[in-house]
Amino acid sequence: MKIWYDACTGKQVRYATAIAQRLRKAGHEFVFTTREHPDTIPLARILGEKPIVVGKYNPSTLTSRLEESAERIIEFAKLFKDNKPDVAIAHQSVELCRTAFGLGIPIILTADTPYAFAVNRLTIPFAHTVVVSEALPKSFTRNYCAKNVVPFKGVDEVAWIKDFKPTRITSLKKPLIVVRQIEAKAAYAQGKRDLAKTIAEKLGEIGNVHLIQRYNEQGEAFGVKEGFVDSANLVANADLVVSYGGTIAREAALQGVPSIAISDMAKTYVNRYVAQKGFPLFITNEQGIFGYAKKYLGKRFDMKGKLAELENPIDAIEKAVENLKLKP
Repeated sequence: MKIWYDACTGKQVRYATAIAQRLRKAGHEFVFTTREHPDTIPLARILGEKPIVVGKYNPSTLTSRLEESAERIIEFAKLFKDNKPDVAIAHQSVELCRTAFGLGIPIILTADTPYAFAVNRLTIPFAHTVVVSEALPKSFTRNYCAKNVVPFKGVDEVAWIKDFKPTRITSLKKPLIVVRQIEAKAAYAQGKRDLAKTIAEKLGEIGNVHLIQRYNEQGEAFGVKEGFVDSANLVANADLVVSYGGTIAREAALQGVPSIAISDMAKTYVNRYVAQKGFPLFITNEQGIFGYAKKYLGKRFDMKGKLAELENPIDAIEKAVENLKLKP
């Protein structure tokens, strides 16, 4: 079968790569697309992938978002005009969903952000199958009229962390604290405060801080930067991770690195699920960071046993692909 995956962010590039490796082994043809984004193309290079680049990330205004999205849909329609895929897979790529639905291509979707209302409305109703963590309430997919829902025991990050073999970075000064800036330009983060730099300065009193920035001083998204760092590998080498976002916090916690998730957006179902399963992920506000940091800095946990107990969502995705293959 010809499988299409569109990755819009760094997380999705890593997800796509893990899925591609599995489905290629099963004999499927894999078409991998992405867009120009600070995290996509550099990470794809590190992972040994060469995706087709269609469009770019331009979150400066609502108009720019709409125009870029429309242009990507048009380009995808041209790309698959004479040879369309049998199945489309995405972690909520709006453009993939709209294109695949328009061309009659069944969609397998992953999703883990109930608070991303706009993206959920523009993707989940189009999907044939939605593969989601059991951490998410059934109402999440039901509210968006999901057709077939397949829950799995784990979180999306298990797909690439379960067999991940990080590279040791000897140049880093210890103890290393990784701080991740908020995704302020995302629709779900509009109006949220970004205190990442202030937090980084405070944490500098007890360790060597590596601040991963998404935007420059003017709040504009960075383009492709030299010296791109693979965040999953970086946190594997860290002594503590502090993040507004959830992905990097879960990547760290699954690898046994103490991780602090902050802000109201940190209280997600998947973050709480990881914490409840016994992984070192701690949820707090800005005021609670320093106390957790001093308590857990440098305390690495052996999570191999607990990680092995979690299910890999790619198993469910592969099964969904095979079910579509058997469908008359």
